[in-house]
Amino acid sequence: MANITFLGTGLLGAAFAEAAAKRGDTVTAWNRTPDKARALERFGIRPAATPSEAVRGASRVHLVLRDDAVVEEVIAAARPGLAAGAVLVDHTTTLPKRTAERAARLRAEGLAYLHCPVFMGPAAARAAQGSMMAAGPRDLFARVEADLARMTARLEYLGERADLAAVHKLFGNAAIIGMVAIMADVLALARSSGVEPDAAIARLRQLDLNAIVERRGVNMAKGDFAASFELAMARKDVGLMLETLGSEPAAALPAIAARMDQLIAAGHGALDTSAMAIDAVRPGDAR
Repeated sequence: MANITFLGTGLLGAAFAEAAAKRGDTVTAWNRTPDKARALERFGIRPAATPSEAVRGASRVHLVLRDDAVVEEVIAAARPGLAAGAVLVDHTTTLPKRTAERAARLRAEGLAYLHCPVFMGPAAARAAQGSMMAAGPRDLFARVEADLARMTARLEYLGERADLAAVHKLFGNAAIIGMVAIMADVLALARSSGVEPDAAIARLRQLDLNAIVERRGVNMAKGDFAASFELAMARKDVGLMLETLGSEPAAALPAIAARMDQLIAAGHGALDTSAMAIDAVRPGDAR
């Protein structure tokens, strides 16, 4: 089994470390809040006082941190203890531009760095469920592929473009956050209408959201906005929603209404509602 380190033991990092220890890996952990690392001792995980101490002797170092600035800070602090050939596996959700810059710089400095963000929560990390994406040098991915596959139900290598997993992570999180915002507005509609929250969510569960992506999403990506639900009619419905909400706070619908108004004013009201993406997929745009 491997000698590995987890730098960052918040909810997700701690779950990853716990799962690794249960699989038989020798695990060291560090967190800027020492009690969070010490709490993992009951799983046989050794807490370390500093990143440099934590990575000493590790063949693989997993970073599960807050943002780009913390990633840079922790890598710098860990470098004096890094073993030759140790692979830095960064699970942090980061800015694509900074991810690409960091990957290029570290590679030029002789460090092995692979960006591997995930779609999973702590429970999924403990059970090796959810999905993980990887972007970076193909030979580096090949070195750790089997180890990463043990951490997740779905491992996807996106290629050598270093920032690509970071971009795809933002795709997924945008959809998740957007859906949460819409569900919040649906619950606000239910509250303002005297309907039980469970009944509103039950209605959403009957919708085939995957089919919406398969049909409308695919057409949107192609720039096909032939109408089956006209934007002007959809705007009328959003108006009904906002009127029904009354004084209830809304997370997403006001911004949707404003975007629809812009597009209708620009002459797109007879296109499909999916024309809200018209500026994102204009033919001839540089890709």
